[in-house]
Amino acid sequence: MTGDPTAPTSGLVSCMRNEAPFLLEWVAYHSTLGFDRIFVYTNACTDGTDLMLERLQQMGVVTHVHNPMTEGLGPQASAMQHFMSQDEVQRLDWVLHIDADEFLNVRLGQGSIADLLVVADTADVMALMWRPFGNNGLTRWTGGSVLETFTATQARPRAPNAQHKSLFRPSSFGAAIDHMPKEPLCKDVRLINSAGMACEPHALFARHQSRYRLPVEQLSWENAYINHYAVRSDDIFLMKNVRGDGMGRVSEKYFLNSNFYRRQNKNGGQDTSILQHKDALNARLSEFMADPVLNFLHTQSLEAFFRMRDRVLTPERIEEWTVAMAPVPPV
Repeated sequence: MTGDPTAPTSGLVSCMRNEAPFLLEWVAYHSTLGFDRIFVYTNACTDGTDLMLERLQQMGVVTHVHNPMTEGLGPQASAMQHFMSQDEVQRLDWVLHIDADEFLNVRLGQGSIADLLVVADTADVMALMWRPFGNNGLTRWTGGSVLETFTATQARPRAPNAQHKSLFRPSSFGAAIDHMPKEPLCKDVRLINSAGMACEPHALFARHQSRYRLPVEQLSWENAYINHYAVRSDDIFLMKNVRGDGMGRVSEKYFLNSNFYRRQNKNGGQDTSILQHKDALNARLSEFMADPVLNFLHTQSLEAFFRMRDRVLTPERIEEWTVAMAPVPPV
């Protein structure tokens, strides 16, 4: 928070289920960026994620909402329908919707959300491109910081796996999905990329279009991007099959060598820029872990994750959850 009553206000919203081992780092990191409000929706948690969020709410850190789960809608859609209907959300100047494996990385000024809002300025939406981070060759996780462990990444923006999340003005839209707001309330809505370049806003009006599909010259990591840790280590990735995805779907998405795995498991470059906040992040984490309730729940969630992983990920199950690669033809 800036403390300046004239500064634009900002909110962060996320939908989570069974993210307890990773929750405190995500909350601690984003709380250091200066968001005025952090909202987290949960449904059907069994690993203590909801209990940790209840404690964080008691501490004044987040607003925890039990997902109302509208019939016929997946968890993400249900949560965003409820979120956009709230008066307190509509009073915020800006909102960013990201997942528990996504971290906003601001690359200008002090790396705060306030610095990024200077670029957003008079726009209605800023499309923030993913930067996919790979597994660093790690097949088995033993705990520790996601941000410090997984630093291997894609070296430059590329069209084949270009996707975005959105920083947007909630009062300018009637709805929102996972990647962008929808139902603009005016025809001249203004979309920009992270470099401040004006982009065609067609996707915001297209009911069934969930990607921006920007031309290659508008794909940018300038000023900010979303560090996307979709894979982390291979065992964490495979355990997403136990949890299911945010849209309530069952598929081969979280199989090793799946199209999604190969698009997101990028290890050709290195990027540690997000660690500019390391000292503030660690101080915040220390505050959280000094709380006996959070400490207990976090420790229990790690131990439970490791026990379940060792029980579920037998060699046979790993083989079942691996997409066979086509053999390379002989030269």
